[in-house]
Amino acid sequence: MKKILVANRGEIALRVMKTCRRMGIKTVAVYSEADAHAPFVKYADETVCLGPPPSNESYLLGDKIIEVCKELNVDGIHPGYGFLSENSDFARKVKEAGITFIGPSPESMELMGDKLSAKAAVKKYDIPMVPGLDEAIDDISFTKQKADEIGYPILIKASAGGGGKGMRIVEKKEDFEEQMNLAISEAEKAFGNGAVFIERYVGSPRHIEIQVLADNHGNTLYLFERECSIQRRHQKVIEEAPSAVLTPELRKEMGEAACRVAKACNYSGAGTVEFLYENGEFFFLEMNTRLQVEHPVTEMITGLDLVEEQIKIAENKALEYKQEDLKINGHSIEVRVYAEDPKNNFLPDIGTLEIYKKPQGEGIRVDDGFEEGMEIPIYYDPMIAKLIVHAPTREEAIRKMTKAIEDYDIVGIETTLDFCKYTINHEAFKSGNFDTHFVNKYFTNPEVLDISDDNQKKVAAIMSNYFIHKHQPKPDYRPSSEVMAWEVNRV
Repeated sequence: MKKILVANRGEIALRVMKTCRRMGIKTVAVYSEADAHAPFVKYADETVCLGPPPSNESYLLGDKIIEVCKELNVDGIHPGYGFLSENSDFARKVKEAGITFIGPSPESMELMGDKLSAKAAVKKYDIPMVPGLDEAIDDISFTKQKADEIGYPILIKASAGGGGKGMRIVEKKEDFEEQMNLAISEAEKAFGNGAVFIERYVGSPRHIEIQVLADNHGNTLYLFERECSIQRRHQKVIEEAPSAVLTPELRKEMGEAACRVAKACNYSGAGTVEFLYENGEFFFLEMNTRLQVEHPVTEMITGLDLVEEQIKIAENKALEYKQEDLKINGHSIEVRVYAEDPKNNFLPDIGTLEIYKKPQGEGIRVDDGFEEGMEIPIYYDPMIAKLIVHAPTREEAIRKMTKAIEDYDIVGIETTLDFCKYTINHEAFKSGNFDTHFVNKYFTNPEVLDISDDNQKKVAAIMSNYFIHKHQPKPDYRPSSEVMAWEVNRV
């Protein structure tokens, strides 16, 4: 391929374009009016405005994007994640237009895009599943009987769902019908599909996912796991690779299971198989048929560029290595820097980046899509950036991330940085003894972030006082280095 259109925006658009440039491939940016001055637009070789800021008037206009490809002689489309990345109708139209879709086939997307069809497909491949009723519910009386057999609590899930929508936990039999009706109603509103199913509620799970790569020549590999259990509103905030709890034997077992899931849908490209893990057991959750937001931690521990691999697979090239060639190198942590206020239930905090200074140094990576002075648009996901670190050990990675967060200077909006710093330094995280309920268990008092902020301000005040007096001709107060160190350590 000589020219690729990136059908996305922000940090992922810029990240894809950087790989394309390194590979000698020209890029086309499509953008909304809200993103006219964004870094990804400036970076691209060619640019086309799709329309007004709302996604349905810009980034979701699949037909218009295909027309742009035809006009500019584009060879392939990279969809990033979100927007059209898992839209099988769009992928099919791209293929029909004679353009390469850098991702799996429409058929693979459709099979894995519906949780019930995905469960049916992987059953034949000996994949561990959460006990439940793997078919859409049409008879509540029969389903209540099955719920009794499975045992409460029961989890009701939307077949076409995601992000916690259409999901209900039922603690006791008396609440079953009410919660079922609420789940169906929410699923219909969110996805236009009210189909729901039930399964046993896994009470204290970890969310562990396996990165897979599959080419068109029968090769499927797993690139180890990512730990994604730190979440708010069922959405990830902190990810790391590898997980602190998997043994080499369990890692191999889960990786091979993920490869079988990929084969169950004849997958091609980069994809992610998600599992619930609890007490040494793991259960298939779903497959994401696209690049994941958290893919950089996998890149950091393997040394591979997953976007480059996606492009090569789309060019019908075979994978250049075997499973035994892949090794885990060190440890990587990623925190998502959202324009959200953790002290106010993580509500979006839209505004202007009055000051925006990124941390730098060996083993520090920032994937972002903003510059100082830019406004965070209200129309899209509030993620500003992804901050990623890599170090030889998990303990060193935590220390490096803590310092990187402290060096990330953002003024003008509230962000999740302080929350992430609090989390990675919490004893539960440092020990590895945590699950998807971390926020509900340990972040019940958001004022802990104010305490942290106060300590930082006290340290800054002590240092400021020291250096001000240090340069006075006749200082009234000049603390010794020992006294200053004690003052800093005390707070």
